[in-house]
Amino acid sequence: MVEQPELQETSSIQSIQRVLGSLNTYRWTSLGALVSLLLLTIANALTPQLFRWGIDQGIIKQNLQIVLHSAAWMVLAAIARGVFNFGQSYLAEALSQGVAYDLRNKIFSKIQNLSFSYHDQAQTSQLLTRVTSDVEQIRTFIGTNLIQVIGGVVTLVSVSVILLVMNWQLALITLTVIPIATWLMARFITRNNKLFRQVQEQLSNLNAVLQENLLGIRVVKAFVRESREKSRYTTLNDALVKANIKTISAIHNTFPFIFLLSNLVTLAVFAYGGAEVIGGRFSIGELVAFNSYLALILQPILLIGFAAPAIAQSAASAERVYEVVDAEVEIRDRPGAVPFDTCGGRITFENVSFRYPGATTETLKEVSFETKPKELIAVLGMTGSGKSTIMNLIPRFYDVTKGVIRIDGRDIKSFTLKSLRSRIGIVFQESTLFSGTIRENIAYAKPDATIEQVIEVAKTAQMHDFITSLPDGYETIVGERGVGLSGGQKQRIAIARTLLTDYSILILDDSTSAVDAKTAVQIQAELDDLMRQKACTTFVVAQRISTVKNADRIFLMDKGRLVAQGTHEELMQSSPLYGVILESQVKPKEKK
Repeated sequence: MVEQPELQETSSIQSIQRVLGSLNTYRWTSLGALVSLLLLTIANALTPQLFRWGIDQGIIKQNLQIVLHSAAWMVLAAIARGVFNFGQSYLAEALSQGVAYDLRNKIFSKIQNLSFSYHDQAQTSQLLTRVTSDVEQIRTFIGTNLIQVIGGVVTLVSVSVILLVMNWQLALITLTVIPIATWLMARFITRNNKLFRQVQEQLSNLNAVLQENLLGIRVVKAFVRESREKSRYTTLNDALVKANIKTISAIHNTFPFIFLLSNLVTLAVFAYGGAEVIGGRFSIGELVAFNSYLALILQPILLIGFAAPAIAQSAASAERVYEVVDAEVEIRDRPGAVPFDTCGGRITFENVSFRYPGATTETLKEVSFETKPKELIAVLGMTGSGKSTIMNLIPRFYDVTKGVIRIDGRDIKSFTLKSLRSRIGIVFQESTLFSGTIRENIAYAKPDATIEQVIEVAKTAQMHDFITSLPDGYETIVGERGVGLSGGQKQRIAIARTLLTDYSILILDDSTSAVDAKTAVQIQAELDDLMRQKACTTFVVAQRISTVKNADRIFLMDKGRLVAQGTHEELMQSSPLYGVILESQVKPKEKK
């Protein structure tokens, strides 16, 4: 535990090194920014020499021509500084935007490939903060802070050489500020890296509450909990402010010493340089130039100082970003995986057990069964019995903890993920719709589907009549997350979306739970023939026995175990649990 801060510091440094390594992708832009920076430094370094020339050779000797020439060269130097400053700023910004673009794409691509188990444990707000705020911190580092640091170092080296050549005794007085300021900056960064990481984490926590409230605003209003949510948000907002105040305190504990140091050096240069001028060992022009260089040498130290907090924050942000980029993808293709292109319909569970990541108990325990070709399997059980977990294991959203799942005798891990999932049509319990039109949502997995194909599956899902009653029909824009549609309407669109895919195995995970009983019967009637014709095997997870009576077999789950299987009639005779479930659904509740 004692070494944790050191490990965290090392990790942050390595993350910044990785960010710098990504500049290789934009090497010509990086080179252009660096060249512009060097030319800007040269222009800055020449300007004090022009002052010295104009004063010593022009003003003191009363040579107007020299004064005019030096003034003209100063104008050219000023124009050059403007051009080179624009060049390095523009190219650095272009470079930072490119790096940020790549990082955002990397994180988004990784999020798409991460397993369900990762998303089960990761907060959405944390991921959002890393894609937005943390990447923006890195972009600012590349576009501003990195240029400040490189420019500061180049300026310090070049000006130091010039000062030593001009007057090495006076230069040594001036240059004492560099090692002391460098030590203060290094101490500041190493001590406060953890603090800047905490700021980003507090921001993530604040975003989490904001996201929850935006998604659940109807619940908040329904239960009149506005004041409680406001209090919760304010508490976290206060914590964020306090964390930021701590960073400001850290800055104030370092930078006043640097400012004091620079002022003392300026005073020493003025006193010693003035004495040298009076003694005739230094000209007035040289003293003016020396003071100009003093400003040039103090400015980069201050810029580096001001950049230090941002660099520390960028290091923390880079570490957080690469935590996502480097996250292990638990579900992946095995070496030598083959496409899943044909399905005979024989799906086998061999002593399958499963425990969700982080859970202490198994959700499934020694489940074994085998389906037959074209068989319609219904999975029934109390809430939490493991019904949906079985459905999540077939497409490999999770991998089994123990046992094997096979399709036509082959372990599902031997198939490529893309081919396996593309041949499994699944309707989840929760219907998620995307922004866009109804047609685009139905054709989500098959964007090139014709309108006739879209209409056909909409009719099967008992949604066509409703869609055509809308002013814009299938081109009606769906609100965010399907706002404006009822739960049953969203479920039916989700069913239509799945039916449009090229599935071989069909999984309907409680897909009509939000639909009224009459419509559910109509959908089931439409699906029965379609499922038996197109799918090699169909699984229907349901709460209502009325929707599974026509199944070839019913699997009855209880506390993670497959406790019984058979037809409706067989289970009525042989399974007490099935009888209890049936009785609870058909027996009218007694009035108290």
